[in-house]
Amino acid sequence: MTRRRFIADEVAGDRAALIGEHADHLVRVLRVRVGQDFDIATDSVVRRGRISFVGAARVEFELGEEISRARLAEITLVLAVFKFDRMEWAIEKCTELGVSRIVPVIARRTDAHLAAASAKRAERWQRIARQAAEQSRRTAPPQIAAPVKLAGALDLTGALRIVLAESEEQTLLRDLVKPQTAEDGIVLAVGPEGGWTEGELQSFRQSGWTSASLGGTILRAETAAMAATAVVASALYSI
Repeated sequence: MTRRRFIADEVAGDRAALIGEHADHLVRVLRVRVGQDFDIATDSVVRRGRISFVGAARVEFELGEEISRARLAEITLVLAVFKFDRMEWAIEKCTELGVSRIVPVIARRTDAHLAAASAKRAERWQRIARQAAEQSRRTAPPQIAAPVKLAGALDLTGALRIVLAESEEQTLLRDLVKPQTAEDGIVLAVGPEGGWTEGELQSFRQSGWTSASLGGTILRAETAAMAATAVVASALYSI
C-alpha cells in the first residue's frame, strides 16, 4: 500500500514536524498514532518518517532512509486572474500536473474587483497548492508569486516562452514542446475569461514570446490552463 506523503513544516537533522492546521488534519481526520509511517518531504528530499509525538497542533517524526522521487520538469505557469473559485481549481490541478511556479497576472480583462482582491488570496492559493502537492506525492508545492501586472511577467526566462492565443491559427502547442527544452524550462501564459487583448498579445510578441493554440474550440480559462499544462508536461516527461 502506498504511504501518504506530507511536506514538513519544520526539519532539524533526523527529525521533522507538521504544525498548526497541517498537523490538525492528521490528528482529527486521519487519527494518526505514534509509530505510524509516512513519507515526509523535506525540501528536495523525501524520507520515511515514523511518528514519534502527536499533539493538538503538532505531529513529530523520526526520519529514516531517503526514498526515490520522480523528476519534475520546470514549468512556469503565468495565469491571468479570473473568477477565484475556477482559478483555485486550476491551481490545484496544475499543481497535480507538475507546474513548478505559478505567476498570477492582472490582465486587461481581469475584473476590477478580482484584481483588487487578488493580493489577499495569495495565502489561500499557497495552501491549495500545498494540499495538491501532498496529494500528488510531490516533494514541494509550486512557488506562487504575488500577483503582478502583465509587464512584470513578460521578462520571465525559459528555453521556450509560449502564450496561448485564440487568434493563433497556424501553431499548435503540442508541436512546439520538445523534450530537450526540459533542462531550461518552459514558461506558459494562459489568459483570463475572454482571452488576452490584442494589445497584450502584441506585448508578448515584442518580448519574444511564441503564440500557440490548443485547437479549434474555445476553452474556459481553467480548462485551458489544465489542458496546456498536461500537453507540456507530457512532452517534457517523455525524456
